[in-house]
Amino acid sequence: MTRADLHTLTGAYAVHALSGRELGEFERHLAVCDACRQEVRELRETAARLAVASSLAPPPTMKDDVLRRIATVRQEPPRLAARETRESHAGPRRRTGRRAVNVALAACVAAAAVCGGAAVWQYRQASDARDTARRSEQRAARAEELTQVLAAPDAHSRSGRMTGGSTGTVVVSRGLDKAVFLASGLPEPPAGRIYQLWFSDGGTMRPAGLLDSSGRSTAAVMSGAVGKASAMGVTVEPAGGSRAPTGDPLVLLAFPSA
Repeated sequence: MTRADLHTLTGAYAVHALSGRELGEFERHLAVCDACRQEVRELRETAARLAVASSLAPPPTMKDDVLRRIATVRQEPPRLAARETRESHAGPRRRTGRRAVNVALAACVAAAAVCGGAAVWQYRQASDARDTARRSEQRAARAEELTQVLAAPDAHSRSGRMTGGSTGTVVVSRGLDKAVFLASGLPEPPAGRIYQLWFSDGGTMRPAGLLDSSGRSTAAVMSGAVGKASAMGVTVEPAGGSRAPTGDPLVLLAFPSA
């Protein structure tokens, strides 16, 4: 894929429509292309606004309109057996009146159900749109933070092979007091397990966040300040993470010196 081709993928990336090798190539391109990063941010903001705008509250007159129109709909007469027809002659007015009341009550219940159902649907749509917008904003914020570290003037990196043949790279900015970990070819962890990042403070491992991976390239800003850490590691831990490593690290990378 050429550099010109990569510039055309901002829209698909903004709505999470890329996958596999194409996603990995574009994310590497995004780390070095200011124009594409700016376009992705703008597209995500627009998508978030459109999602919120699509959620509309039902008009205040909706319930009154439904109730008014019900009165104009002709009800089909019930089909009665011959015996029921003869018995009905005993009190036609009373039975007709009672039937009309029942029909009216049923209409009111149906109208309430329609209005209530519409309100619930609209509420769910609005809630889903807000959740989507919030997730998009969070992803955009994480991408911005990752880009800041990678583009920092004092950013230095170190790479190493991980257990299983994958590659890991750590990028450290002492000025920002932050570090980013990038992995290529990291397989999905076993069921009920997750990758966890660690800072090494003179040999003492400090939790630095969790890492999602499904076999493709992935990147994450390590949680917490770099501080006096001199290295970082990756382990496989129970879902939810651990306070201390429960096994040997897949990789242990010493932080590059300035």
